Amino acid sequence: MNDSKGPRYRMTLSLNVLNHLGLGLYSNVPAVLSEAVANSWDADAENVTIKINRELKTITIEDDGHGMSIDDVNDKYLYVGYKRREKPDEAVTTKFNRRVMGRKGIGKLSLFSIAKTVEVHSITNGDFHGFRMDLEKINKVIEDVNTTHYSPDPISSEAIEISEGTKIILSDLKRELRSDKWLRRRLARRFSIIGSNYSFNIKLNGEPITVEDRAYYDKLQYIWTYGTRGEAVSSVAKTQKHDQRPSEIEEYQDGDLKIDGWIGTAQQAGQLKDVDTQESLNKIVIMVRGKLAQEDILEEFGEGGVYSKYIMGEIHADFLDDDDEEDIATTSRQKIIEDDVRYQALKEKLRTELKYIQQKWTGFRNEDGQKKAMTIPQIKEWFADLNADHKKVAKKLFGNIFQLPIDDEPDQRQLFISSILAFEGLKLRNLLNRIEEISVNNLEILTDVFTQLNDLEASAYYQIIRERLAVIRGLTNLVDEDAKEKALQKYLFKHLWLLDPSWEKATSTERMERRIYTALDGVYKMLPEEQRLSRLDIKYSTTGNKHVIIELKRASISFRAISLTEQLDKYRDASMQVLRSMGRSDEPLEFVCVIGKPLKDWESSEGFYKARRMLDSVNGRIATYDGLIDNALQAYDDYVEQEEHVGRIYKLIMSISQEDFRSLSPN
Repeated sequence: MNDSKGPRYRMTLSLNVLNHLGLGLYSNVPAVLSEAVANSWDADAENVTIKINRELKTITIEDDGHGMSIDDVNDKYLYVGYKRREKPDEAVTTKFNRRVMGRKGIGKLSLFSIAKTVEVHSITNGDFHGFRMDLEKINKVIEDVNTTHYSPDPISSEAIEISEGTKIILSDLKRELRSDKWLRRRLARRFSIIGSNYSFNIKLNGEPITVEDRAYYDKLQYIWTYGTRGEAVSSVAKTQKHDQRPSEIEEYQDGDLKIDGWIGTAQQAGQLKDVDTQESLNKIVIMVRGKLAQEDILEEFGEGGVYSKYIMGEIHADFLDDDDEEDIATTSRQKIIEDDVRYQALKEKLRTELKYIQQKWTGFRNEDGQKKAMTIPQIKEWFADLNADHKKVAKKLFGNIFQLPIDDEPDQRQLFISSILAFEGLKLRNLLNRIEEISVNNLEILTDVFTQLNDLEASAYYQIIRERLAVIRGLTNLVDEDAKEKALQKYLFKHLWLLDPSWEKATSTERMERRIYTALDGVYKMLPEEQRLSRLDIKYSTTGNKHVIIELKRASISFRAISLTEQLDKYRDASMQVLRSMGRSDEPLEFVCVIGKPLKDWESSEGFYKARRMLDSVNGRIATYDGLIDNALQAYDDYVEQEEHVGRIYKLIMSISQEDFRSLSPN
């Protein structure tokens, strides 16, 4: 056993290499830890243990591999740029015959991307070795133009606590450490050689990292597989449809390249947003020798089809890293050199596959969409009444609905409703075109037209009613008077049906509106200060040959009928002058004041009726914020209740609206 209390041997790093490559190659903790794990794989380790101490801000990576001698430390580990694969008998490990992942010996530099201090402890043949590297010291040496090498600080054998393999301790961390679950998932997705099948096990804080931690396979609806790895995934994913594809890349010049793995599509596009890591899974990763080589190749194709929003995949292309070929990885080790002929061959293969998948996916979704639609009894009944031509169109329509990236069940339900209404509208148009054929012998055509027209009208109106009820019920939840005031100011003038359901088609011309406003503003400026300050907003419109002027009052102010009557009387005189000048003096005027608090006159029955008579004398009426909401709600609720007896399309829409699509299975 060597005594390493003093610097009995020299361990050096070339500063020229450090300056060239930089000490911050990697951008995230999982990528850095992946390099340490890859070194353990290359060391024939069976077990790798990662321990994170968030309180001390340290990360420890320990393995049971073959460890390093002092020569291994100096000539291999600390030799940045050591080309292991070019050395005799080093391209494949001795114990498990693994094809090594390391290539240029620069992955170790990534440790300084997340830590300021790196300790390495190792044991082989009973000899302990340890050293410490300090980023601050390295940077000082780099700045010294007269120094070409940096020597790490040796650690005495007594300070080394390790029984086998190698231990790396990262301290003085520069990055925040996220949750164990997040890190476990990211590491699981960066390696495909985890588990007993590969004699390679990784634990994070005592918990094994497994293939299940990737959280891929429960999301897949359809899968296309290549080679044995793809078959293995297909067996655990429990997808609805599986399509095995050829793995050879025939376009390549030698015709001997192969891929392995899978490409799949999720049932819902929203499933490809990992809620735990906030990572998008809408990508195809490239794996080389069981390790992530490129985060995403899908983005390079610029696919704009709907199907591309559902895609995820994992393609293994070991030919990208043949020992006899040039290194295809970029300096950062996180991407592949794009203009390499091997990478271009892979892209062409995947381009062809994506076009094939797009075609098959569209067919699969159409088929499943039709099946799902037919599991809804009301739609099945409606479909049965269609003729053969209409059935073909309806099937395609249902299939298209399930192709859209809409995960929200109410939105999907609304699509069905809108589609059926549109479909019925087209049917009605066809019937209207046949009216010219009507004679005493085929009057049933006219009956069909009226029946379908009534159905569509009732159904469409029902949709409007539901939307309006949603607005009104939303307003009822505003308990604060100022909130109601602002909400009604926003909605009321745009939707005068809130004041009166019969004012469905209230309109106004710009010319008339401008003249009325000019006249009212002239009156407004002459009003007493109390009346001027009480007005929130004013609106002019016309409905049913009647001119309507609505004034919103501030909810916090109380009024007496006499004050409002005097103001409205002035408004009426000014408005009548405008109408007379246009020769329209016989057209009626109506004034509405919307107030927050009941009139002071309403404290007694006598005062209530007296106030009404006063306002009637100027064609005015009062509405309160609460009363306005309650009356509108009651009016539309009554309509919905009264219209429950209407036609078949209305009933179909009601049934679909209440259907729980999530409980339906396309199988």
